[in-house]
Amino acid sequence: MSPTLTLFTRAIVSAVALLLRESDVEPLLDMDRVMAAVEAATHELGEGIAQNQPRRRVFPPGGILNVMFAFSPAAGFSGLKAYSVGGGKVRFIVVLFDLAGATQALIEADLMGAYRTGAATGVAIRALAPPGARTVAIIGTGHQARTQAMAVTRALDVEELRVYGRDPDRRRRFAEQVEADWGRAAVVADSAEAAVTGADVVVAMTNSAEPVFQARWVRPGALVCGCGSNMPNRAEVPPELVRSADVIVADQVEAAQLESGDLIRAGVDWTRVVGLGEVLAGKAPGRTDPAQTVLFESHGLAIWDVAAAATVLEAARRQGAGEEIPLFV
Repeated sequence: MSPTLTLFTRAIVSAVALLLRESDVEPLLDMDRVMAAVEAATHELGEGIAQNQPRRRVFPPGGILNVMFAFSPAAGFSGLKAYSVGGGKVRFIVVLFDLAGATQALIEADLMGAYRTGAATGVAIRALAPPGARTVAIIGTGHQARTQAMAVTRALDVEELRVYGRDPDRRRRFAEQVEADWGRAAVVADSAEAAVTGADVVVAMTNSAEPVFQARWVRPGALVCGCGSNMPNRAEVPPELVRSADVIVADQVEAAQLESGDLIRAGVDWTRVVGLGEVLAGKAPGRTDPAQTVLFESHGLAIWDVAAAATVLEAARRQGAGEEIPLFV
């Protein structure tokens, strides 16, 4: 049988896709598996054997439609994520296709997106944190920040985890969530300055349009992860830190050039910015000295969605979760 006919036959056989709703996805997510998948996919991107297209947006009246797509050999899928913003809601869906082009899964992807974003920060921390890092500050108290904390405590042997958000009640409740996930007490900081000062790793996960801390609070040699800004008109990292950082790593330089408000608003010299995949693949330097202050800029890549979705689909098939639906028959 010819290769073309084989692919066509496989597509016919695979005419049933698995529909996974948010309630199906939550028990299937495992941060360790997602981190491993995200790391493998990002490494492939750095090697040049995976493909990732940055997010594209259109702006219908009263909302935003976002679409991003990628191919990961390690995951064994290509896929896309689409999400709409409007009417006070955000709705996420990831679609996975096998290598014959057949639709394998449609996955509601709000929580899964939070996991893959946290996982990517964990991967970056393993690669870029100063040696012996033990103290971590997290600025932001939303559900995205929670998965940042989950990944951080897997990437490092954390001794002190400080949390800060503007609302005292929310930061107290957030600290309680982190403690439940981590199994140890988190420190509730009374100010961003108290959280950031002296920390080995600083993670910002907010939707702020303006910087949420000051560069002078960051100790020399720290790793700063800016994870909440993925539009040119938002910047949660101070421009002074962008300009003074010894090393700047983005999840993907092409994506950063389109939507990193932190870097764009600081007027960054793009020749200074390298991709995390290239660092993991040994094609670009990351941290080369414990004294270097390193900035990691995360915007969210479709290849992470594909990688995370592959782990969820595998678990769903193993556990018999979800609903099979016929497509294109």
